[in-house]
Amino acid sequence: MIAVHFGAGNIGLGFIGLLLSESGYAVKFVDVNEERVALINERGEYKVTLANEAGEDFIVKGVSAINGRDEEQVAKAIAEADIVTTAVGLGALPYLAGSIAKGIELRLEAGAKAIPFIACENAIGGSTALKGHVLGKLSPELRERAESVATFPDAAVDRIVPLQQHEDSLQVTVEPFCEWVIDRSALPADFPSLQHVKYVDKLGPYIERKLFTVNTGHCSAAYLGYLQGYETIQEAMKDEGIVAMLGEVLGETGQVLVREHGFDAAEHGKYVDVIMDRFRNPYLTDEVVRVGRSPIRKLSPNDRLVRPLLLAHELGIETPGLIKAIAAALSFDFAEDAEAVEVQRAISENGIGHTIAHYTGIGEGHPLYSAIIRQYETLQQRQEA
Repeated sequence: MIAVHFGAGNIGLGFIGLLLSESGYAVKFVDVNEERVALINERGEYKVTLANEAGEDFIVKGVSAINGRDEEQVAKAIAEADIVTTAVGLGALPYLAGSIAKGIELRLEAGAKAIPFIACENAIGGSTALKGHVLGKLSPELRERAESVATFPDAAVDRIVPLQQHEDSLQVTVEPFCEWVIDRSALPADFPSLQHVKYVDKLGPYIERKLFTVNTGHCSAAYLGYLQGYETIQEAMKDEGIVAMLGEVLGETGQVLVREHGFDAAEHGKYVDVIMDRFRNPYLTDEVVRVGRSPIRKLSPNDRLVRPLLLAHELGIETPGLIKAIAAALSFDFAEDAEAVEVQRAISENGIGHTIAHYTGIGEGHPLYSAIIRQYETLQQRQEA
């Protein structure tokens, strides 16, 4: 069996590629990094190390790679594949659409069976978004026929992969925990089960559970830790004050998830405990500036901070923790992150109120608007004291 995976970065190698290999697939990576493509083809294998006491190693064998700029070769690989996955970031999906569309055309010409195209991105509806980009590259006639050879099941993925510090550029260290949840309703009827994957009929609750717990909690710890001068998430999680604030944040998002999706409150509490322990993992070195990077995306209306805040407000849930986390995100002034620089420039030139409205969509007339401003000003006063 053949899997084509877009993105030979840390998530692609250390998570999706590893799980596909363990399910019996020969993995063909697609990437635009020519050196990485050449190295994968030269070796045909790479190492994944678990961040635990044993430091377990897994050798992923039988892998190859294709230059993503070679649309003809990528399309040919898709025509022969049994599954196609991505881990490139939601913003990069449009750039994959052309070669995927050509691959679908080849599958149609060959009368091939239907296979899934699964976007394993940190976003709600990643595969649905990919489908829209791909169909936009096909003629109206081919769009109607595309579903006979391609389905686009949405998925939720979760594994912490920190910045790597190996001499071997293909070696990846990952946390032991991983979760890959796929919407089974959009899979081809005869598609074989993948190892370590959970299949559900309603994916939305699981995507939001992960987004509002892992992603909300992770970036909150990063922004709060950054303000305290900590370099890693692990250092921040030794600060009882940060842990208490993080518990407040996840208590609020937990109320939203229980109310919105019917999760059992006690079971969700256990899930939160697991997440907090993952953040504490002493065998990981996860820099706060890595986790906090791209604050504009994280502050957008449908992402990990603002979306649960607005849902909580609609449900009448008090949100002092989320407001603190958003204020901390607005205070993230890491000079080497372009989005952080842009936010700080916006605050300097246009004021905090205008910046909040512009990036979060929470305008002056909204009840939460003034609360975020007050909390931001409080944080600034503490930083200056």
